[in-house]
Amino acid sequence: MAEAADFPGTSPSPARRWLRRTAALLVGTPLLAGLLQAPAGPVAQAATPSAKIGTAVAGAKADATGSRTVDVSLDSLTPNAPDEDDTLTVSGTVTNNGKQTVTGAQVGLRVGTPLTSRSAIDSAAKRTGFQPGAEGREIGGKYVEKFARLAPGVRQDFSISVPVKALSLGVDGVYQLGVALTGQTSTQPYPQVLGIKRTFLPWQPDAAGTKTKTTVMWPLITSTHLTAKTGSDDQQTPVFKNDDLADELAPGGRLEQLLSLGSRHDVTWVIDPSLLASVDAMTKSYRIENPDGKTSRPGKHQSVASQWLNDLQAAVKGKKVVALPFADPDLASLAHTGKAVGGSLGHLKEATEVGASTVKTILQVKPITDFAWPADGAIDPSIVDVATSAGAHTVIARSDSLRETGGLSYSPTAARPIGGGTTAVVADARLSTSFQGDMTEAGNSTLAVQEFLAQSLMINLQDPDNQRSVVVAPQRMPTVSQAQTMEKALNALSDGKWSQPESLTAAAKAKPDPQATTQVPSTGAYPAALRKQELPRNSFETIQNTQNRLESFKVILTEKDRVVTPFGRAIDRGMSTSWRGHAAEASAYQDSVWEYLEDLTKQVALIRRSDAKLSGRSATIPISVQNNLVQGVDHLVLRLYSQNPTRLKIGDGQFEEKPIKIAGGHSQSVKFTTTANANGPVPVYARLYTEDGEPYGDVMRFDVNVTEVTLTVMLVIAGGLLLLVLAGFRMYTQRKRAARKQALEGPAQNPDQDPDEGPDGGSDGESDSGPGTDDPEQPSDPTPDTAPESTDPSDTGERVDR
Repeated sequence: MAEAADFPGTSPSPARRWLRRTAALLVGTPLLAGLLQAPAGPVAQAATPSAKIGTAVAGAKADATGSRTVDVSLDSLTPNAPDEDDTLTVSGTVTNNGKQTVTGAQVGLRVGTPLTSRSAIDSAAKRTGFQPGAEGREIGGKYVEKFARLAPGVRQDFSISVPVKALSLGVDGVYQLGVALTGQTSTQPYPQVLGIKRTFLPWQPDAAGTKTKTTVMWPLITSTHLTAKTGSDDQQTPVFKNDDLADELAPGGRLEQLLSLGSRHDVTWVIDPSLLASVDAMTKSYRIENPDGKTSRPGKHQSVASQWLNDLQAAVKGKKVVALPFADPDLASLAHTGKAVGGSLGHLKEATEVGASTVKTILQVKPITDFAWPADGAIDPSIVDVATSAGAHTVIARSDSLRETGGLSYSPTAARPIGGGTTAVVADARLSTSFQGDMTEAGNSTLAVQEFLAQSLMINLQDPDNQRSVVVAPQRMPTVSQAQTMEKALNALSDGKWSQPESLTAAAKAKPDPQATTQVPSTGAYPAALRKQELPRNSFETIQNTQNRLESFKVILTEKDRVVTPFGRAIDRGMSTSWRGHAAEASAYQDSVWEYLEDLTKQVALIRRSDAKLSGRSATIPISVQNNLVQGVDHLVLRLYSQNPTRLKIGDGQFEEKPIKIAGGHSQSVKFTTTANANGPVPVYARLYTEDGEPYGDVMRFDVNVTEVTLTVMLVIAGGLLLLVLAGFRMYTQRKRAARKQALEGPAQNPDQDPDEGPDGGSDGESDSGPGTDDPEQPSDPTPDTAPESTDPSDTGERVDR
């Protein structure tokens, strides 16, 4: 930010200024020992209050001598911006960090002359130790608190109340207010300043004629809590990484405090839709992943989540709500490393669309999606291109990135046209970073509030007749103490003496200052510290591999939304800005999404089978497919492939495909026809494919061992079988003839009869005409049904009549 004007408001006459400065010097000059104070320590480099506070405390502990002997903490200052009839109350603690007891100590206030610029406020805030001539006049008399002695390491509380009129404040402006402890030690037995703490007193007793329009972005963003896992039930019960989100939503939690405190003021809500989706999921049945990552337990904070959502719906009713793209993707990481990975930018557009629908569905308000918010408002041309690629026309930058180069003596309006129809809303860096650092210490919080108010008033005093719009974009995820400190500052601004609230959309539409810079800094100017926090390229490669696998997986599913929705949102969460500075955790989350998707795809797989044996020219080979998913699968084909089709054909050639459709939790067996042309083992491969020809799952190999039978062997076997059949018929006919012969010869002979005598007394087998003459047939004899048997062997294939 350019140096501000040196003369805010109406300045006193030169003679009056000279008299005031002379009086302040005389009053503020300590005794002889005060002239021997150690010089101020090195100026802190960081501009944030936490850095300034930390430097001062570290300096005091490292060099507890001179005016750093006693640590002064300013824990409360009320009112923050007093009126003329108010009583100012300052309270805090003093701690002797030296090695000697301090005696005759008293704490008093010192009021300096009005500061003349925003830079002067910065310099005063960074200054450590007592500096003669720069600390203003002491408000003595009865407006002090005395201590007989301060032993080393002992902390004492103090509280001083003084009528504002006794401060003799003059023109409107920002006054330096010092809280100093004066005392003496045994080695330096004379009064001297042994400790001092500086803050600022905004003085605007009457409302300004022209007030600064102040936009305060109030972010509701959290880190990733929801996994890609869901239950197999119809409700698809979500699974959370841990129960931390419930802690944030519970009374006193971070998100509960942000909602409660923000609802008291006219702010612009900036919401990550992923947070709303996670809280909404928690209002129903949900589970918490156990440390082993494989099991889970029931969640029990449905009522907390429901209450928070109900309160948020009431808070945003009638207010402006800016919806970030789903999961608040890291725009700078996408611009610098992600866009080199094909398909990465496509996630941003989808995240923007999903984010808008999520907010509208859950909060019942139509959100604004025209804003992109890079991390810390740092921009370069590539970030702007990525930020606007999903449809946003406004980029929220910050003044320490888009710096003023035109020598303006005032802070310009936030809106700037930066080309291509894009507007940059430049948040004020000093105001936006006022509440960073540890605000759990009351002293830090008080100093942050007073410095914020001082900077805000100074903006209005720079050019009091020129109304401007100023935007405050705080850190994305304020802690509870930071949020409480922010609310204190807003509460002090709410009296409207020099500031009035404005929505972010109105600030973006404000008339730009023609002299304000519109040049986007080069890529090389992007802060190295922020670049180190970005997601690396391999993170985006993992994300894109997961997306590609999801695309191939969903084509076989009959209920795609059960998988596409949770995994799509998990992919978005994998590129969240909340992962900045947590590369290892980001990688672990991205890997967990990939591994879980891999596990699901493997639930549809071929069932391993053993080698097959074929003992003929043709046979069928069954291949089984198992679907262990809850839902059915379709649009799959199973291909069986022969490595040597001249020896073993599958179907009519080298391979054959069969369609696959399996209900959830079932398996299917598919039979393939094979034809063998030679003996021996042949490698055969089975694999699943999608209908568009993409491989699915692993290849399964097994061998088919062919034992083929030749024609000669077949003939020998056939001949042997025929001989067995003929032999059987021969035996049958012989027995039949023997039975017939016995029947023709009549009953058996009488044992007393002559064996040569027939039944009628004649010899057996002989006729009356003599030997060799056949007996005539009896008319009653039956006609034979077979030809006379031949004693010659039958020819092969001879037909035998029965």
